[in-house]
Amino acid sequence: QVQLVESGGGLVQPGGSLRLSCAASQVTLDYYRIGWFRQAPGKEREGVASISTNIGRTIYGESVKGRFTISRDAAKNTVHLQMNSLKPEDTAIYYCALTYGNSWFEGSMDYWGKGTPVTVSS
Repeated sequence: QVQLVESGGGLVQPGGSLRLSCAASQVTLDYYRIGWFRQAPGKEREGVASISTNIGRTIYGESVKGRFTISRDAAKNTVHLQMNSLKPEDTAIYYCALTYGNSWFEGSMDYWGKGTPVTVSS
């Protein structure tokens, strides 16, 4: 059973930065897509960023383009989300997710982490 464990969430002021990490274990296939969704209070879960393990192709949500960067440490089976220029509207629970398929939307994920909270507030 694949396990995804997130870390790095917390409280940060607007304009600040945070780095989230997701450690994946028990992954059985070489190719998969892994990344992040987020869910703010009262809102639907939305895709934030993802990366494929074969060619490293990245996908970003429109609201985070130019501010967030996803990267992967293949040796440690860990994916990172560097979040810069954070805004109050980035406040949400951030979930790590993994799919063995090619699509990146909530219903296509095969595994989910438990989430880590990010609060952007002064």
